[in-house]
Amino acid sequence: MKIIELKAYPTSFPVPPEGSVTLGIGRAVKRDAVVVKVTTDDGVVGWGESHHGRAPGAVAHLVNTTLRQLVLGMDAADVVGVWTRIYKMQLGSHGMGAGTALAMSGIDPALWDIRGKVTGWPLYRLLGGTSRPIPAYAGGVSLGYQEPAALVDEARPLVAAGYRAVKLRVGDTPGRDLERVAAVRKAFGDGLVILVDANTGYSVADARAAMPGLDAHGVGWLEEPFPAHDHRSYALAATFGRVPLAAGENHYTRFEFTRVIEDRVITILQPDLSKTGGITEGLRIAAMASAWKLSVNPHTSMTGLNMAASIHFLAAIDNAGYFEADVSKGNLFRDTLVGTPYTLGKDGCVRPLEKPGVGVEVDEEFLVKHPVIEGPSYV
Repeated sequence: MKIIELKAYPTSFPVPPEGSVTLGIGRAVKRDAVVVKVTTDDGVVGWGESHHGRAPGAVAHLVNTTLRQLVLGMDAADVVGVWTRIYKMQLGSHGMGAGTALAMSGIDPALWDIRGKVTGWPLYRLLGGTSRPIPAYAGGVSLGYQEPAALVDEARPLVAAGYRAVKLRVGDTPGRDLERVAAVRKAFGDGLVILVDANTGYSVADARAAMPGLDAHGVGWLEEPFPAHDHRSYALAATFGRVPLAAGENHYTRFEFTRVIEDRVITILQPDLSKTGGITEGLRIAAMASAWKLSVNPHTSMTGLNMAASIHFLAAIDNAGYFEADVSKGNLFRDTLVGTPYTLGKDGCVRPLEKPGVGVEVDEEFLVKHPVIEGPSYV
């Protein structure tokens, strides 16, 4: 079962002003993704997602040139071998670092998808897991900066739909952030888990001002107050309050997570399977975290491919935390590009799909109709 073709498709669609969300990194103006297709010599096709890295054309080009040449002809079932070859020849030395991690993260789940289709098993079973409920929180590009009353109005149908946890966007100013958190807490009571994500928008002073208030409102975690490489600021912030610090979507491979874990500062780990090296590397990160009794709460990316794969992954590890459910409005990558990646149960949980492999198929006509839009995703 040899790999005979590998192709990445960069794809985008604009976000209309009325649907735009403002976060710590700016206002969303478009949605981007990189979809990866792998074909074997016996006609089996697997699909994966590389995170766009806010440069979808560049990430896709790396897949379609260097990485394609490295893996063509390899055994499609040899997921570890393919990962190791890309690491040795591209990632580990002079190899564009995070860019290669993003690119290979679309290839790896496509190979797992192929393995599942050949065996007839859903991915979670192939990974050694079982179908079980995974608690979900309402996340994605949503619940951004707005007046507190409007934020409560946005959250209300999500809570009514069954979500028992929501993630609010902070990183505006500590005062306005705390006003929004307080309004959601007052509206829904202590039974709702409130998580917050600063999208690297805080300074150390902002974190110092905000964290006591986040503690007072019982916030479950403060996500990415600072960039991933700013280890010193994370260490300082850990002294400002009791709210756990969360990060990981911008940490790449188990090698970066080794430091995160050993620093004992960030205790909520959030690797993204479309960024950190794929499912193969995600399993290694989860195993390391399990030894430290830390939960894994994957960041999910743009398309239903990553979302479905993340649920399979969570169903197969012993330290699974939350699934980040994308509740953003009008996400065509979730609703049109693929079939339904998940359904929320009345218990506030999701379950892995039962079809072979990842369990969703890609509408290739969508990729033709939505070519890449170059330029920044946020302004």
